Amino acid sequence: MIAQEQIPTVLDHPVYDTEGKKIGDAKHVFLDDSTGRPEWVTVRTGLFGTNESFIPIRDASLVQDHLEVPYPKDRVKGAPHVDVDSGGHLDASEERRLYEYYGIAWDDAWQRANQPGEDGWAHGTAGTAGTTGTAGAAGTSGTMDTAGTAGIAGTGRTAGAADDAMTRSEEQMHVGTEEVESGHVRLRKYVVTEDVQETVPVRHEEVRVVREPITDANRDEALSGPEITEAEHEVILHEERPVVETRAVPVERVRLETEEVVEEETVTGQVRKEHIEIEGDDNPEGRDRM
Repeated sequence: MIAQEQIPTVLDHPVYDTEGKKIGDAKHVFLDDSTGRPEWVTVRTGLFGTNESFIPIRDASLVQDHLEVPYPKDRVKGAPHVDVDSGGHLDASEERRLYEYYGIAWDDAWQRANQPGEDGWAHGTAGTAGTTGTAGAAGTSGTMDTAGTAGIAGTGRTAGAADDAMTRSEEQMHVGTEEVESGHVRLRKYVVTEDVQETVPVRHEEVRVVREPITDANRDEALSGPEITEAEHEVILHEERPVVETRAVPVERVRLETEEVVEEETVTGQVRKEHIEIEGDDNPEGRDRM
């Protein structure tokens, strides 16, 4: 359990589950009426942080700049919905429903809350929180007050005290981003066969008949054989033929890289706001609206 002075460190800071996964950001801390101690923390979850779930803070621990709770993220996201804007209080039925969801027996929680702790405090049931720095008067059993997003622990109205002012609230839309998987891209290598044509010069030999007249230079060679006879002379012809050989050689390397592209996208939502009207006989101009 965290102390009141630690609330500013908790608000608007991350909340992690038992497996170290981020659940969301803490937005409100609800205090116990009798002791002014933190009892519940709300966490914004879901796409753009549109949902706000309650988590018991009794067994939570503050680690550096974030809060760790002993519940998995999916369990927190499935918690019963409770309207955080309903006057800043939890009634008995809402609180009991949340305790049962988290597996905390209502009777055990009530007895623990009403038993003196190690510091001598009597931990009463959750009621309206007192003003800053005080435990506060006992409130209606089963209700709570929120510490608010301003980070001031325990600030609220004293139970039973008359209030001559009316608080006007309005919702503000906060748009965030969530990273999701959008597709798969893969490299795949396969083999195709293509026809390739190349022109290469080839040589071949052909026979040509050469006739030489008898001259003094070749007379002796011409008269070296018999005068009249039969003879044969053979010439071997040669030619070149194209030969095809293939060799595998590396030509390039291909890889995938991702690059971040930023685009503008318009998000439309609805927010509620309160208006205060002034009416009465002492207002001659009619109603004033704020």
